[in-house]
Amino acid sequence: MSDRHRFDDLFASFGPIALCRFFGGEGICVGEAMIGMVFDDRIYFKTDAQTRAAFIAEKCKPFTFVKRKSGETVVTGWYALPERLYDDPDELAAWARTALGVVRRSPTEQKKQKKRAISSTPRKAAKRRPIRRAR
Repeated sequence: MSDRHRFDDLFASFGPIALCRFFGGEGICVGEAMIGMVFDDRIYFKTDAQTRAAFIAEKCKPFTFVKRKSGETVVTGWYALPERLYDDPDELAAWARTALGVVRRSPTEQKKQKKRAISSTPRKAAKRRPIRRAR
């Protein structure tokens, strides 16, 4: 993995991010939420049906990959950032907040949040019943 801090200036208006390994690239994480990914030094943000229109209006392309076994091309919901955002950290921050909202609204993330909440809730000690001995 290359320099973990190379996007710190770009995301300064948004807030701290962490880069993590993600298949053949890197994930852009905010806490436990992955809002973006980096492949070939191109940043892609998570989109949904509502937010994708802004990327399409900017003529941004989705991230695609080819399945090894079938040769099928898969088009994902991750879209490349508009080139102009690499020079505009303030506007990039707005797009990053939108991507974070997409992740937080996703059913998968909501399940994870529920699971984390349940696992962090202290469990009550089981009440012990007195053992009855046969007389």
